[in-house]
Amino acid sequence: MSENNVNAFLLFTCPDQNGIVAKITQFIYEIGGNIIDLDEHVNQNQQFFSLRIAWNMSNSTVPASKLHEAFEPLAKEFNAHWRIEFSNQKQRVAIFVSKYDHCLQEIMWRYNMNEYDIEIPLIVSNHPDLKPIADAHGIPYHVFPITKDTKAEQEAKEIALLKEHNIDLVVLARYMQVLSPTFIDAFKNKIINIHHSFLPGFVGGNPYKQAYERGVKMIGATSHFVTEDLDEGPIIEQDIMRITHKDTIKDLIRKGRDLERIVLARALAYKAEHRIIVDGTRTIVF
Repeated sequence: MSENNVNAFLLFTCPDQNGIVAKITQFIYEIGGNIIDLDEHVNQNQQFFSLRIAWNMSNSTVPASKLHEAFEPLAKEFNAHWRIEFSNQKQRVAIFVSKYDHCLQEIMWRYNMNEYDIEIPLIVSNHPDLKPIADAHGIPYHVFPITKDTKAEQEAKEIALLKEHNIDLVVLARYMQVLSPTFIDAFKNKIINIHHSFLPGFVGGNPYKQAYERGVKMIGATSHFVTEDLDEGPIIEQDIMRITHKDTIKDLIRKGRDLERIVLARALAYKAEHRIIVDGTRTIVF
């Protein structure tokens, strides 16, 4: 396969100004690229420009290995933050789980259906319970039991394992541990989490029981990047479902699981397709 028989994806942000799209598309035209998708956004409050553009490189006069170097002068002209990804470079994803299996099952089903253009070289857990699922898919399963006294040591081993396998993204598929600042810093904006919408309203044990007793009329789920502010990182995807007085606690739990698995699956798809730009405490999802 030719080095250029791929699609390139540019994610680009800079202070808003005239001519950005014109100059970038002209650059792609001049190197023989064929644009297949373009989306842009201007934050009117901050006058900040964001762009995602994809193009096919089959006829490109610049090889993929030289594309960053060729584009850099234009990026400097606009004082931009940017990155270029390629369709033949699959992101390597580690899934972290505990005992709940619904999010893992959803990801593995979609992975086996080739919905995600990624690689999952390993699954990590603090419990052995979900190893049969990993075994069924032929994916190595690593158990790191964690207590208050062993947390720092075990996280250091996890970080070493992830770096050994060149992991690009960590997905917390109902991983019931709070990651330390050291872990988060090692994978900044590269950890995706999922949680139910009852936070921070119903904190602590059995939030579904609390929500039922308050007679909630809506539940939801949120997927976000992990930061040191617990469950408050930049939001990637959310969804909701209506609840009525007829719903039992079991109904709330079932509907909550459905939302969690679907919302996390969408967030992973956006990341796999290079659609996310982190903009401070927010995300732009093209």
